[in-house]
Amino acid sequence: MNNILKGRKGEDIAVRYLKDKGYKILRRNYRTRFGEIDIIAKRKKKLIFVEVKYGNSKYHFPYERVGRSKILRLMRTISVYLLENPTEDSLQVDVLSVDENGDVLHFEDVVEIDLL
Repeated sequence: MNNILKGRKGEDIAVRYLKDKGYKILRRNYRTRFGEIDIIAKRKKKLIFVEVKYGNSKYHFPYERVGRSKILRLMRTISVYLLENPTEDSLQVDVLSVDENGDVLHFEDVVEIDLL
């Protein structure tokens, strides 16, 4: 299975997980020249940007692939999204780590968003 199909499979599992938790999915795969936001969701009065990592957890958990450079690209992409889609909602960044068995680890509010 190629990386695109693996990523899509992980995101499909993540979407089902989020919907089961009461999240409303607004967008998938929002792209800019800076990067991509896998899932944009809403829950209550929060707009949530979700990074999904999928893969084998035999040696490393998928979430371990979310490093500083990924977070910086994600923040730039979020800024563009918010310019195009202003909101009064509070903002949150989550990471969903999905292993090949379909098990999900959900890390909520992993980055403080302080936009002026």
